[in-house]
Amino acid sequence: MSVPSSSPQAADRDELQRVIDKFVDSGFVGVQLRVHDEQGDWTGVAGRRSLDDSTPPPPDGHVRIGSNTKAFAATVALALVGEGLLELDAPVHDRLPELELDQRITLRMLLQHTSGVFNFTGEYYEDGTFVPGIPATTSGKEWVDNRFQSYAPEELVGVALSNPARFEPGTDWSYSNTNYVLVRLLIERVTGRSLAEEMHRLILGPLSLSGTVVPGTSKEIPAPHSHAYYRYDDSGEEKTTDVTRHNPSWIATGGDMISTPQDLHTFISALVSGELLPDRLLAEMCTPHPKAGYGLGVFVQPTGDGGTVITHNGGIAGHAALMYSTPDGSRTVTAAVNYVDDAALSMSVAFQEATQVLVRTVFEARNAA
Repeated sequence: MSVPSSSPQAADRDELQRVIDKFVDSGFVGVQLRVHDEQGDWTGVAGRRSLDDSTPPPPDGHVRIGSNTKAFAATVALALVGEGLLELDAPVHDRLPELELDQRITLRMLLQHTSGVFNFTGEYYEDGTFVPGIPATTSGKEWVDNRFQSYAPEELVGVALSNPARFEPGTDWSYSNTNYVLVRLLIERVTGRSLAEEMHRLILGPLSLSGTVVPGTSKEIPAPHSHAYYRYDDSGEEKTTDVTRHNPSWIATGGDMISTPQDLHTFISALVSGELLPDRLLAEMCTPHPKAGYGLGVFVQPTGDGGTVITHNGGIAGHAALMYSTPDGSRTVTAAVNYVDDAALSMSVAFQEATQVLVRTVFEARNAA
């Protein structure tokens, strides 16, 4: 179901609706999509807001944005570099000596996932082995039973540092939520204020992002919102439970924030347009590591027609958020998705395939036309 737009290009918008209908056909519960382009703004929804209610998702509902949180945190850190409070290539150890980090680790390495620090939510290795960390959404019933527990950021870092580093700092790339919890601690140390306060000062306040929340240990998500679910094995019996409410301190700055498709559009378009960072730091942010295309808090993703999008998506316990923009901010795609998550990440392939179709439809097909 689309929300009417003033654009005369009805066929173009019908194609967008078909794309999100396919999300639901592939197994997602519901989708809220917002597209901004040369034709204006379009919003559409598909599916339902909960398994027990056939009501469509709200067109601009709140959603746990998962790893999109990293783009926000990186922007705060880089803004502090611009203010002279942090340095990209200075040892983090000097600011957080009590953690006894490898003295070669820098802020740049944390933001780009090249520090080598173990991922506190568990580490996957190339040979297929998995070393668990805290109870996370890969843990099945253990996570369900612990989902209201509070964790301090230092506790999460302690779990990570009790495990061997994945590689020597700066020698490789590996995605680790620990990097961004360390970024949070660094921000709070140099400013003397909480990350939430700095986020409001540097991003949420200036952009009037009233729907975006840094929740800390709060279990709540503002209304309106769609519901998130988790499927798990309980002594041989498959169960599915509503996990919309949970304590996101288990993931912290790795993915705890809440936002809306409209706020995500406002943020990413302002970011790439230079409203939040000096040009030199925005250029650093959007310079990708060759192994993974990851800059400093964002992916720099090539499109099939030779273009580029700046992006970060995130999924967390039955909620997911999409965020894409052209480098000039003229075209953006943001979305909120609700689904049934599980320890096997069963929806991950469908998620990747659906987002690839969305990117082709919005960023490639129109350029070709």
